Amino acid sequence: MAESNGGSSGILARVTRRDHLAFTRLVEAHDADMARLCFVICGDLELARDATQNAWQRLWRDPPRLNDESRLRSWLLTVAANEARQLARRRRRGAILEHRSARSEPAPRPDLGIERVDLERALARISPDERELLGLRYLLGMSSPEIATQLGLSAEGVRTRLRRLLARLRVEMDR
Repeated sequence: MAESNGGSSGILARVTRRDHLAFTRLVEAHDADMARLCFVICGDLELARDATQNAWQRLWRDPPRLNDESRLRSWLLTVAANEARQLARRRRRGAILEHRSARSEPAPRPDLGIERVDLERALARISPDERELLGLRYLLGMSSPEIATQLGLSAEGVRTRLRRLLARLRVEMDR
């Protein structure tokens, strides 16, 4: 099938057949969103790049068998988010072993305003899953129904989690 309107019709089948051009088009279309989501989840640019690269490697090695190719973006974001969580967990475990008594709170950066420093600290205190939820909504601009499909929740569940999470972040920011 030929691509239409810049869509991904048949592109997954082409990637499955090891079509480098099709793979490159997918990377061009989705890499930035995947990297941003990974960064929000793990809070580290290097880890985010590694997680994104791991997701692309997984696609190349073992492409998903999707009945609906429009779910490919969701699959890519899910794989990238999982990779980011795993890498962040590994790094935290290593940091805990290395600095058992030290508190892992981000040091204030002099080039940032106090509100941004407060926000960074508040975000560092929430789980990677919660950061993923924020990233999907506010970084990638996904709607509650889209996020619900992505995370396997109801749209109302997404809205409820976001409300509660934002309320907690406001409390953290006020401290």
